[in-house]
Amino acid sequence: MKNTINFIICLLFGLMFMNAGLNKFFNYMPVPDDLPESMLKVMEAFLTIRWILPLVGIIEIIGGILFIIPKTRALGAIVIFPIMVGILLTHIVNAPSGLPIAAILFIINIWIMFENKDKYLQLINKA
Repeated sequence: MKNTINFIICLLFGLMFMNAGLNKFFNYMPVPDDLPESMLKVMEAFLTIRWILPLVGIIEIIGGILFIIPKTRALGAIVIFPIMVGILLTHIVNAPSGLPIAAILFIINIWIMFENKDKYLQLINKA
């Protein structure tokens, strides 16, 4: 039962990041009308730096796929972690309305990293 719940949570997490990554390329999700002005400025800055959104999109897609597959989940959690920190900080500073969802996703990422701590410790111990 625990493995099934774990897989469903990781599947949803991975699909959310794959969807966000694909949206950076195909722009199929509409921008909300009630976005704070500070968030619009952040988005405008990202659009000015033309390479950053495709890079983040690729990382989100790859990380989401890795997160879904149980064998590569530990790697996916590490790949997604910097993006997740950016999402969390963006919602803390610019758009607090999205903070609950960002916090839940951050906790899931930390939880998966904690569950795979033995895999990470092997990397540190062999160095």
